[in-house]
Amino acid sequence: MEYGKKISAGRVYRLMKSMSLPKMSTAKPVSAYLRSSQEDCKNILGQKFNPQKPNLVWVSDITFVKVAGRFCYVCVIIDLFSRKVIAYKTSAKIDTPLVLDTFALAYAKRNAPKGVMFHSDRGCQYTSKEFRKTLDKADFVQSFSAKGHPYDNAVAESFFKYLKKEELNRRIFNSLQDLNLALFEYIEAFYNKQRPHSANGFLSPDEMEALSLNP
Repeated sequence: MEYGKKISAGRVYRLMKSMSLPKMSTAKPVSAYLRSSQEDCKNILGQKFNPQKPNLVWVSDITFVKVAGRFCYVCVIIDLFSRKVIAYKTSAKIDTPLVLDTFALAYAKRNAPKGVMFHSDRGCQYTSKEFRKTLDKADFVQSFSAKGHPYDNAVAESFFKYLKKEELNRRIFNSLQDLNLALFEYIEAFYNKQRPHSANGFLSPDEMEALSLNP
């Protein structure tokens, strides 16, 4: 109803038909950018979650956390061999720069490795042209979860599950600084150094990586 007039959808259709007016589509148009960026999103990893050494496969994901009454976002990159969180970043925006910044930190910390497989979901941050160009320049191979299959990125999903259960859901954050401090304490002081992981034979991620250097 507009301008105080009531009219049914059926009458509108009949009037438009009598005047030979074209129908207006209610379907959302498909973006050419999205189509081109998604068409080659292959799942190369295929749920092979146990590489034989570090820097063969990195997995990444983004989650949200309530901070001062609004959502903020955490991006992590995990080395699949040891389940170590090699980089994380927070942002008030869930955008491509968040992923680019996290990748830049991981890439520097791991001394610019080559030929790494980078696996994530099909979020627009990961399918963006900017991020794909960054991976190509670094000589990385990109892999994506199949559409609607979160188990394809189960390791990253599992990390966020325990991060929230063991740390974030028990806290109230008034600023990004508070969130960053909590993440540092959990990831750097506890998870990487001390938390036993079943995939590592109940060694911590740091212990697993040390073992790979001194088998």
